Amino acid sequence: MVSEQGITTPLVGRFAPSPTGPLHFGSLVAALGSYLLAKQAGGDWLLRVEDLDPPRVVVGSADAILKLLELCGFEWDGEVIYQSQRFSRYQQVLQQLRKRELVFDCSCSRRELIASAPHSGDDGPIYPGTCRRGPVGQRAERSLRLQVPDEEIFCQDLIFGTLRQNLQREVGDFVLQRADGLFAYQLAVVVDDIDSGVNQVVRGADLLSSTPRQVYLYQCLQQSRPDYYHLPLAVGVDGQKLSKRHGKSAIITPENRCQALWAAFCFLGQQPPGELVGASGSEVLDWGLRHFDVARVKTAECLAPDFERKSEVL
Repeated sequence: MVSEQGITTPLVGRFAPSPTGPLHFGSLVAALGSYLLAKQAGGDWLLRVEDLDPPRVVVGSADAILKLLELCGFEWDGEVIYQSQRFSRYQQVLQQLRKRELVFDCSCSRRELIASAPHSGDDGPIYPGTCRRGPVGQRAERSLRLQVPDEEIFCQDLIFGTLRQNLQREVGDFVLQRADGLFAYQLAVVVDDIDSGVNQVVRGADLLSSTPRQVYLYQCLQQSRPDYYHLPLAVGVDGQKLSKRHGKSAIITPENRCQALWAAFCFLGQQPPGELVGASGSEVLDWGLRHFDVARVKTAECLAPDFERKSEVL
């Protein structure tokens, strides 16, 4: 691919599941889209386990997800990366940002923030800059926030179009390290992608609102941002993003994996032939590499298929 500076570099994509439970249909869609876009361009496809938040990790789910991806026919390049093994690297980057006075300690608790923030954005209260000139509260635990400018951040998503956000007015200075010491997703995902050479990010549309923050963090780290493709969001019958509360209906299993792959192609606006429903994962992916057309991917969120009702998949 050609970078913003006009330099041609090998394309590197990735899939980054969180091991908080079994693989569900929304994650399979992200895996499929990222794999096809990377491999169609002759690039590498990396796998990263985002076990950043230990209390949310379900023991054994990472191994189960990897085994299921293999059964589906996915082949990744290089070793699997685990965020839980990279904490020292995240701390190193935070120290660099602190030396450049781009971050500050914040003593605000969530309760105080909700009480003091005049407005709320997509991800909660908009931080009003309370501790920019030094912590004002009595709480000993401090989070670390990145100071953001009062200006719009622009970036182009290759499915959803132009994204723009005034970070100070719509988000506020955002957290890079939580008060409990855990590193924030916004920091880890950017550092991981930079270190892995990832220059194509394909993921669900639920992360659209995070993209301007990550683009700004790339700027702070003086690195080129990747190309972004956000795929339509798979939702349950309640209209909410798929999660544990939706039960087994959208969970991918060794038994339904081939039907699920076929359904994922349909979800992404493709037209796989019916006979692929019973084909092996590798055969389905081979068809996809020959026929996948990103121009057919729509932006509207869609209802995930119910794999407990076979008629809805076939």
